[in-house]
Amino acid sequence: MKNIKINTDTINLDQFLKWAGITETGGEAKALIQEGRVKVNGIMEDRRSHSLKNGDIIQLKGINEEYRVDN
Repeated sequence: MKNIKINTDTINLDQFLKWAGITETGGEAKALIQEGRVKVNGIMEDRRSHSLKNGDIIQLKGINEEYRVDN
């Protein structure tokens, strides 16, 4: 599991995907989310504006890595 440090209390899901280096652009993040490839705390998330907070776990379909929000 990779801990990804953020500088705020919360961060939107699409912004987190870019911040963590999972995607290079907002468009790529949007596509991953809309394709149903992103889970937050084990639940499929289709809102790119979903607010993540400390301790949330992000998983991507097809990638055997987990990312934890750390502030």
